[in-house]
Amino acid sequence: MEHILRPIYQERASQPETLGVILINKREGAENMTDTFDSVLLIIVKESDKPIYSKHYSYGEAKMVMHILTEERLRKWIFIGSHRRLVDWLFHGKVMFDRNEFLYKLRSELQEFPFFGRKLKTGIQFAKLIRRYKEGKELFEDGHYLDAYNHVVASLHHLGRLSIIDSGHYPEVTVWAQVKRNDPAIYKLYEELIMSNESLEKRLELLFLAGEFLINSRTTDGAQHILETMLAQPSWTIQQLHDHPELSYYSVDLEVFVEYLIEKELILVEAVIAKNEAIFHRNYYVDRHYIESEYGL
Repeated sequence: MEHILRPIYQERASQPETLGVILINKREGAENMTDTFDSVLLIIVKESDKPIYSKHYSYGEAKMVMHILTEERLRKWIFIGSHRRLVDWLFHGKVMFDRNEFLYKLRSELQEFPFFGRKLKTGIQFAKLIRRYKEGKELFEDGHYLDAYNHVVASLHHLGRLSIIDSGHYPEVTVWAQVKRNDPAIYKLYEELIMSNESLEKRLELLFLAGEFLINSRTTDGAQHILETMLAQPSWTIQQLHDHPELSYYSVDLEVFVEYLIEKELILVEAVIAKNEAIFHRNYYVDRHYIESEYGL
């Protein structure tokens, strides 16, 4: 397929904003890795009016797709983990063009998995875990067991990804195969949830008990990124937290996460008087001395 797509990627490679081009061919038994296409042409650009641009092609019976991504969107997906096939593409795809070793350096960065990157990814996955766990528990307490089950499965996925990140790796598409190797205890919880002969209510009850312990034991690591970020200024409005370039990756889970950390007394609330003296703004801050001593800063 390479010779068919060569004119397309050569044209893109000649443009100064193109940083790299990767070709991914469909592998037998792993058709979904390429979204069932025979080939995926991934083109990374420095900047573009559209952060994502896709185009489909056909050649005889073969079908191909071209994705053009900005570097910003690429890094966002890597941090958030919302496009897990992307890491597989970056590692296993064939490099067709690499301006100033951009792709070589990116692969090295992914393999080394810098400590700061782990903290951010840990924080994002932990925030997602908190949201799904809390929503699942509320549904369980209201007797909506099937809906609660969906949330518990999702929360276990986030817990599994956390264990993989903690081991210094990126979660892959086959995340539970990784979890089984890295954290058999979490894998056992997952097996008990989906394979146990107990009633659904009983399975969920046991999972919530175990989940409470696992979440509490991971709170210090899960909160590290946001707490260290908040050391940058004395107090924050919620909008300032949303607008921060790194905290924006937490997206819709940020406010639930902040409230959880308030419950744990890791984030503190400052009441600031508003124009209407009966109403106060809620600002947020952290105890600098506690955070610095807790994380050895």
